[in-house]
Amino acid sequence: MASTGSATFNMIRFVRYSLVIAILGLASCEQVLNKEPVALLVDDLVLNEPNDVQPVRIGLYSAFRGMASPNMIAGDFTADYIQHNGTFTDYRELGTKQITATNGAIDALWGGIYNTIYIANFIQEKLPLVSGVSEATRKQVTAEAKFMRGWANFIGAYTYGDIPNVTTTDQPTNRNIARTAKADILTAVLADYKAALTDLPSVASGSTDVTTNATYMNKINCQAAMARYYLYMKNWALAEQTATTVIGSGVYTLQTNYSDLVLRDFTAESILEVGYNLSDDPGTGNFSLNNLFVSRREVIPSNQVVAALNSTESGTRNSTIGFSIQNLKGNDNGWTVLKYGTASEDNNNIVLIRLAEMYLIRAEARAQQGKLTGANGAVADLNVLRTRAKAPAVSVTAQADVLLAVERERVYELAFEGQRWYDLVRTARAQAVMSAFSPNWNSRYEVWPIPQREIQQNPSLKQNPGY
Repeated sequence: MASTGSATFNMIRFVRYSLVIAILGLASCEQVLNKEPVALLVDDLVLNEPNDVQPVRIGLYSAFRGMASPNMIAGDFTADYIQHNGTFTDYRELGTKQITATNGAIDALWGGIYNTIYIANFIQEKLPLVSGVSEATRKQVTAEAKFMRGWANFIGAYTYGDIPNVTTTDQPTNRNIARTAKADILTAVLADYKAALTDLPSVASGSTDVTTNATYMNKINCQAAMARYYLYMKNWALAEQTATTVIGSGVYTLQTNYSDLVLRDFTAESILEVGYNLSDDPGTGNFSLNNLFVSRREVIPSNQVVAALNSTESGTRNSTIGFSIQNLKGNDNGWTVLKYGTASEDNNNIVLIRLAEMYLIRAEARAQQGKLTGANGAVADLNVLRTRAKAPAVSVTAQADVLLAVERERVYELAFEGQRWYDLVRTARAQAVMSAFSPNWNSRYEVWPIPQREIQQNPSLKQNPGY
């Protein structure tokens, strides 16, 4: 596991990642990656010649993928979506809202963030020095590195607050690096996204290569990440504008049936998704979502989210969860999250962004600007999703009511996709919602603690208040 204190930057010998990924050729005539799925194990980071580009790029995508599960855990387990039902201390802490700096999920997400940042920095330092790489390849791989560094820093800033701004692979520098203000990290995120957008490949409207369009970075999924960024930053005009660009691109389309989003990987709606197959499924790992939700039932949907998803407003989005009488015993309410199956069931991937979120971003941004009704109003965007879910149309018209409708719609639509806690914190609703959910809730839980191991290994790191 990587850390800013020691292990992250003892990374000349990179943490072993097994990555099976459906790999495509780059836009240039020089094909750096193969089209057939291959299994590659990246042991060392070496970038001295053109043949080294492929494994290092795959290492970057692998590290990026490593953030997905603990990021989902942060977003939904810290909030009001789950109750503890098992024996693991990490999930008891999250379920009972008694979170400590020694929690393994907290450490895992931090490690995933800085693994990704390290490799992104490595590529940006080394790739310009490698001769024989086409300019198109160089630009695309560098753009991917910038995007993923931006994404990692975005998650880090909204999860931990102030974090180290790591821009080099120099180990002495990184072993003793202090935290940088969240606002400065977010400025760097936007700079990375904008730089990446310039050189990422375009995708033609109507493209049917749904796996490639969701797996690999392109201009449209970069803009989708930027739409989320602008929403979080309360730049309502740019959030609306950027979400509209993604919606209007014609690259991604809403699934007709919501249940397809639960039961299938790589739908036409998926803008950014990390995938697994039979040979690299995380299986019974501590952060395997199927293991936590289904096999061990370590956590189960809270009674509150069960009620919300089974409401009339939610409609067919109740397919996110399922009930079994066999599980109904003791403190177990019998409900199970169904969005994360196994590789053989074709629904074990983790979706990071999908098109429905763009409608929700645009609805919230429009509502915040007072654009409430009419064809270009917030309510119209919400009703696109209500119609798909066969649920009653939103009919409220007052701004405060529309914003609450957006909040509810994000629960119905995005439940167990890792966004709830971040939503509550960014909208200043965490204290009201979470104190009603748990008597143990404390405002310090609006950020996660810096992992205790990092505090012990890096004397320049200071802990978040209250931990």
